[in-house]
Amino acid sequence: MTFDQAKLKKFAHYHQKWRETTLKQTLDRKPERPIPFMTQSSVPIERLYTPLDIPEFDYERDLGNPGEYPFTRGIHATGYRGKLWTMRLFAGFGTAEETNERYRYLIEQGNMGLSVAFDLPTLMGYDTDAPEALGEFGRCGVAISSLKDMEILMQGIPLDKISTSMTINSPAPIIWAFYIAAAEKQGVSMEKLSGTLQNDILKEFIAQKEYIFPPEPSMRLVTDTIEFGTRHMPLWNTISISGYHIREAGSTAVQELAFTLADGLEYVRWALARGLKIDEFAPRLSFFFNSHNDFFEEIAKLRAARRIWAREMRETFGAKDPRSWLMRFHTQTAGVSLSAQQPEINIVRVAIQALAAVLGGTQSLHTNSMDEALALPSEHAVTIALRTQQIIAEETGVINTIDPLGGAYFVEALTNQTEKAVYDYFRRIEELGGVLPAIEHGFFQQEIADASYRHQLELDRNERTFVGVNKYISEDPPAIPILEMDPNGYQRQVDRLNTLRRERDNEQVSQTLNALHRAIESGENVMPYLIDCAKAYATLGEITDVMRQQLGLYQEPVHI
Repeated sequence: MTFDQAKLKKFAHYHQKWRETTLKQTLDRKPERPIPFMTQSSVPIERLYTPLDIPEFDYERDLGNPGEYPFTRGIHATGYRGKLWTMRLFAGFGTAEETNERYRYLIEQGNMGLSVAFDLPTLMGYDTDAPEALGEFGRCGVAISSLKDMEILMQGIPLDKISTSMTINSPAPIIWAFYIAAAEKQGVSMEKLSGTLQNDILKEFIAQKEYIFPPEPSMRLVTDTIEFGTRHMPLWNTISISGYHIREAGSTAVQELAFTLADGLEYVRWALARGLKIDEFAPRLSFFFNSHNDFFEEIAKLRAARRIWAREMRETFGAKDPRSWLMRFHTQTAGVSLSAQQPEINIVRVAIQALAAVLGGTQSLHTNSMDEALALPSEHAVTIALRTQQIIAEETGVINTIDPLGGAYFVEALTNQTEKAVYDYFRRIEELGGVLPAIEHGFFQQEIADASYRHQLELDRNERTFVGVNKYISEDPPAIPILEMDPNGYQRQVDRLNTLRRERDNEQVSQTLNALHRAIESGENVMPYLIDCAKAYATLGEITDVMRQQLGLYQEPVHI
C-alpha cells in the first residue's frame, strides 16, 4: 500500500525544516577537504533518505514478498534460510593436472561447485603449441586443447554430483562438447549434467574483446547452444549473461546493469527467432554480475536487476511460466578494485563486496584472492577467500532474515533510480537500432571508455580514494608467497598433443571435421557435430580452424 498522503504532507514540513538547518550547518562548517563519497555512485546520493524519496512506494507493486513477482526481494521465498548460495571459486592455471589438484583441494575445503578459468590460447581457440599461443600457456587459466585435457581436468570429480561453471565465450560450444564427452567417458549422460556455460559473446564485442567470429555468426553459435541445451540438457544453463567484464572494463554500475540486460534481451530475441518458445528456454538463462566497492549501490543494482528482468520477461515477451521471470545470477567480487600495493587489505575489500552480493540476493558467489593483482592465487590466499564466504554465511547472521534491507528508504530510492537509469539506456540503444548496431557504432565501447577515463581522473586528482595506492601509502614491498607454475608444464602439454595427434584415428578426425564443415554450411545446429569431433579427439585448434574458414574472422571497426 502507498504511504498515507496526510502523514506524508506533515512529514514533509518537518523534513524541510531539517534540510534548512543542516544546510546552514554545512555551509558554516567549511570542511577542510572534499567529501570523498560525493563522486562514488552512478546516481546522485542525498545526505538523508526519508519517505519523501519514495512517495509513490507500493509494497506489492515495487517489492512483493520474497519468491513473488517482481522478485525485488529475491527469487526464493525462503531466501538463504532454505539454501545457501553456492560457494564457487574461479580457478585454473597451467596444465590440467595442476588445476585438477586445485579443484580437489577446494572441494575438500568446502567449495560447492567448480568454476573453470581457461588460458588465453584456449579462450581464442588455439592449441597450446600454435604459434599464436607462444608465451601465453597457462597464465590466466588452464590450457585445454582436446578432450584428453578435459578428461584429466575432471579426473576423480563426479560430474553427476558437482556443478561446473565454465568461463569461455567464442569457442564455448567446442569446450562444452569436450565437457559433455568427458562426462560420457565417466558414465554420466548429458541430461544429468548441471552447470553453466558463460557463452556471452555480446559482452566480448562490448568489453572483453576475446571474440573470433563476426557478431551475427557468433550469435548463431550461441543460439545453437541454447537450442541444444533446451532439447537435451534440462539442468544446464547454456548462457551466463555477464556484466562482470563490462564492469571490469571500467563501466559504472548502471552501465553494467543496462548493457548486460540489453544483451540478455537480445539473446531472447534470437532464440525466439529460432523457433523456441519463451517458456522453453528462459528458465535456464542465468546472469553474472560484479560486486564492487560502493556497498549500497551494488545491493540496489542487484535488486533492480531482478525487477527489470521479471517485468521484461512477463510483459514484453509474454512468458507465462513464473520460472521464466526469475533472474538467477552468480556474483564475483571486483578484480579491478584490488591493489598490488599492500595486498593483504584486499581481504577487507573482498569481504565487503561479498557481503553486498549476499544482501543483494546472489545465488552463487566467487570471492577474489588477496594476491590476484600480483599473480595467480596461491593455495593460502584462495583458502582465505573461501573462508570469507563461510564466515559471512555462518557467523554474521545476515542469512537469518530475507532481504533485511528491504523497505529502507535509501535502498528503495536507490533501486528505483538505478532502474530508471537502466531504462534510459535501453531507449538510447533502441534509437541506434538495437544491440548489434550499437556495437557496430561503438556506442557501448565509448560509454565504458568515458566512464573509465572519468574514474581514473578522479583517482589522479585524489578526488576518489584508493587505499594503499593514492592514500595511506606504504613503501614496504608485498610480503606474500607467489604461486609458481610447474616449469615443465608447457612441454608436457605439447608432448601430450603430439602423442594425441599420432595415436588417434586421424581418418575419423577428418570425417568429423568434414561433417562439421557441412553442418555450418547448411545452417544445422553444430552441437551434435562438435560432440562427434570431441569424441574423435580433434583438437580445439583444428575445430576452430574449420569454423574460422566458414564463419570468418571479426575485426572491430575503428571509431574516432
